[in-house]
Amino acid sequence: MRVDFLTLKLFVAIADERSLTRAAEREHLALAAVSKRISDLEAHLRTPLLYRQPKGVALTPAGDALLHHARNLLDNIQHMQADLSEFSEGINGHVRIHANTSAVIAFLPEDLSAFTAQHPQIRIDLEERVSTEIVHAVREGLTDIGIFAGHVQADGVQVFPYRRDRLVLVVPSEHPLAMRERVTLLETVGYDFIGLQKEASLHTLISEAAQQVGAHLRVRIQVRSFEAICRMIHTGMGIGILPEQAVRTYLPGMAVRAVAIEDAWATRELNICVRHYDNLSLIARQMVDHLAFGNGEGRLGQSRI
Repeated sequence: MRVDFLTLKLFVAIADERSLTRAAEREHLALAAVSKRISDLEAHLRTPLLYRQPKGVALTPAGDALLHHARNLLDNIQHMQADLSEFSEGINGHVRIHANTSAVIAFLPEDLSAFTAQHPQIRIDLEERVSTEIVHAVREGLTDIGIFAGHVQADGVQVFPYRRDRLVLVVPSEHPLAMRERVTLLETVGYDFIGLQKEASLHTLISEAAQQVGAHLRVRIQVRSFEAICRMIHTGMGIGILPEQAVRTYLPGMAVRAVAIEDAWATRELNICVRHYDNLSLIARQMVDHLAFGNGEGRLGQSRI
């Protein structure tokens, strides 16, 4: 038996689903055919790859090792096909991007517009996610490019600089801090805060900054979007901390004001991450270069593999 593309694809599906039955359904194959392929693969490799359990399967150590290589091989084949399709089909390819809210609102509309003007037939799948999910998705090969908050740990991926954003305090127009040019985080203690959900990297950053100065922020309401925070502040429910570029979108028509935060932590880096730059399709590499430099020439970054 040779280890073929379909068998590797089935094995990855089984690892993802933790079930032969669900993997068979996902790949539109009979369960018996899937089971035989995996049994033949184990016989060929002379080692068990799966623990068969009453409610599914789990990977053996050998299965874990095979999964790593199988994902890389399938990624390489996918990107080879994508690169060659540009010649055979006359299209500019397909790029998957996961990005946090700050990037989606403040920077990506202009950057992606400029890129698609140069590559009018490209297809882009853009999903808005929290930063921790973005890094995980890139590491697992679920998306090509991630844009995330720089303070989030990013092991197992390659990281490149994207943009720098500054956080500001957003307050109702009649708030005691509204006429200040700048404030420190300590000066906000005692006021009710409107914040994001705990999974958001911005929530983590603000909480850690408060701990470092020995402060406890009184979070009154937690919501899931920047716009919802601004609307709550507009009605006088509290104050909040948001990226300056994103806040500009919501300032018109709302009775709120953005006040600079002078603490060093309020300057935030946004980074790009990819699994392996050299294994990306040609169009995805061009996208990374465009986002990092705006001209598609060269690349900088540091590996955190």
